[in-house]
Amino acid sequence: MIELGEAQEYVLGRVSVLGAVATPLREACGLVTAEAVASPELVPPFANTAVDGYAVRSIDTTGATAELRVELEVIGTIAAGSASDAVVGSGQAMRIMTGAPMPAGADAVVMVEWTESFDGGGRVAIDRAVAAGDAVRGAGEDLRPGDRVLDVGTVLTPGHLGVLASIGRYEVSAHRRPKVGVFSTGDELVEGSAPLAPGQIRDSNRYTLLALLERDGFEVVDLGVVVDDEARIEDAVRRGVAGCDALLTSGGVSMGDFDYVKAVLDRIGDMRWMQVAIKPAKPLAFGLVDGVAVFGLPGNPVSSMVSFELFARPGLRKMMGHSRLHRPRLVGTAPDGFGRRPDDKTHFARVRVDVVNGRFDVRSAGGQGSHQLTAMAGADALAVLPDGDGVAPGGDVEFFLVN
Repeated sequence: MIELGEAQEYVLGRVSVLGAVATPLREACGLVTAEAVASPELVPPFANTAVDGYAVRSIDTTGATAELRVELEVIGTIAAGSASDAVVGSGQAMRIMTGAPMPAGADAVVMVEWTESFDGGGRVAIDRAVAAGDAVRGAGEDLRPGDRVLDVGTVLTPGHLGVLASIGRYEVSAHRRPKVGVFSTGDELVEGSAPLAPGQIRDSNRYTLLALLERDGFEVVDLGVVVDDEARIEDAVRRGVAGCDALLTSGGVSMGDFDYVKAVLDRIGDMRWMQVAIKPAKPLAFGLVDGVAVFGLPGNPVSSMVSFELFARPGLRKMMGHSRLHRPRLVGTAPDGFGRRPDDKTHFARVRVDVVNGRFDVRSAGGQGSHQLTAMAGADALAVLPDGDGVAPGGDVEFFLVN
């Protein structure tokens, strides 16, 4: 067996970052930038009001209270999207809506809640004094020409996309999403709701892996279920590598499996077949076929998901340009503990995590067998149990979230 870190380093050492493409903003969320972006203009482009109210000269509101209100002449209205050439003079105000440009002469805005309109809107009574700059958003308050908006390697969030749109950038150079093909192998696998014949099981791994890939922002190609036949397996692999950046197979990588997958991949690719010192997901195949990364994941449902988290997801994230490849590990308390026996492996237990009194409370999600998918579905994290006797009740346990 080999250590987990060694297997992960091997995978990451053989995948490469994909090229960058000009990507429309609507398609860019979650991508990693390949360029730095600076603002070419002021944001906001003009001084504007942050509230609905009245634009005033702050000096005209001096001493205003609810008992001693200041009255001003209203000389017009400015709605968002419009402007006014009028100049606010002494004793005057202009009604103004949120986002509208400040009129000349005014240096503050009184919130409408602090005012009362009368004389058919021609005058306004103000019951609170304001200072210069109150409720005014200055031109360039957010960005000025030349200010850095994005660095190379930024993971684009909705906020980043909004900033880009605010400076008129509707495309950004970013590393493209890996296109990942997925197929399952095995004569025992069937689809559909018809009654199962003896020895048959329904294919669940493919649906799980496709969903995991989509959740993590990768583009997916469903290559279906392939029977245990070398010619058909080779055809599926060749179709996959011809149109994809990576390929995930499920099944056929354990020592006791029929060697159809192994025979095909060894013949047409450069593969390494590993037994990793972890439980579940000990068997792993990884290599290149025509330069395309191929991940051979175990056939047991939980093993397939754990293997995806530990190996395929980090590798695909590297291809996408991410610098943070692995999920961050946290520490919580295990009220019930986690028992295990020494076996030279790191165990990954399916757990539920809650916050109790400011601490993470980590408990088993149910059955821990590699075939027990229900517990994995109910888990939101994997607890990391190093080789040894486990974690005593009330002890600290390391974990990482998977949902």
